[in-house]
Amino acid sequence: MPRTRKLTTKRVLVFVAAALCVALAAPYLIAPFYRVIDPVSTLMIWRWLTGTRVERTWLPLDRIAPTLPLAVIVAEDGTFCHNRGIDLGAMREAMEQSEDDFALSRGASTITQQAAKNLFLWHGRSLVRKALELPLAVWLYLVLPKRRMLEIYLNIVEWGPNGEFGAEAASRYAFGKSARTLNAREAAELAAILPNPRQRSARAPGAPVRRLAGLYERRSADHPGLGACVRPVPAAP
Repeated sequence: MPRTRKLTTKRVLVFVAAALCVALAAPYLIAPFYRVIDPVSTLMIWRWLTGTRVERTWLPLDRIAPTLPLAVIVAEDGTFCHNRGIDLGAMREAMEQSEDDFALSRGASTITQQAAKNLFLWHGRSLVRKALELPLAVWLYLVLPKRRMLEIYLNIVEWGPNGEFGAEAASRYAFGKSARTLNAREAAELAAILPNPRQRSARAPGAPVRRLAGLYERRSADHPGLGACVRPVPAAP
């Protein structure tokens, strides 16, 4: 009987270890297919499973007003066009400026890191999640072009208080129009609410959102080259 119990325990442990390996490997196997497949986020899946509202209309990057990608890069990841999925300098600076052990889990995330979290991981402050997020971000950098990476991020990020995901749903909720027609100020206001779209609003922006939006709008005007890597490639003559 003890021997049988040991064998059963060993089989359970082997099964758990195998399942864990599969779970860890799955994002790396799936990510290359996102070159051609339009993904959803883990939060969207969770809301569907729990019967909660999800509003998302996929909009290709070339159909989103160029003001929005630039504003998001300015607000979220100024090194997006030349970093390799992570920004070690920004992460080091965030750690040095905070005494909180969880500072790394809160700040200095690149757009690629945030996309990795939204696509494959969970929300919340966790060093475990951050440890999983970093190699995933590097892998996304290796297998997806920058333009496609930003397109995915703009279409999966939570961007409203009631299940609005992606730029199109965000724009229609906030301004009653498509993301194709956003002006610079509207794009900056959407970028300003990204850290917490459930508490910040572009539909009825408070003083902090207006202040940030003004800053992002000015920086976008002053540094239009920040979004150079996601501009359409001109057609050959």
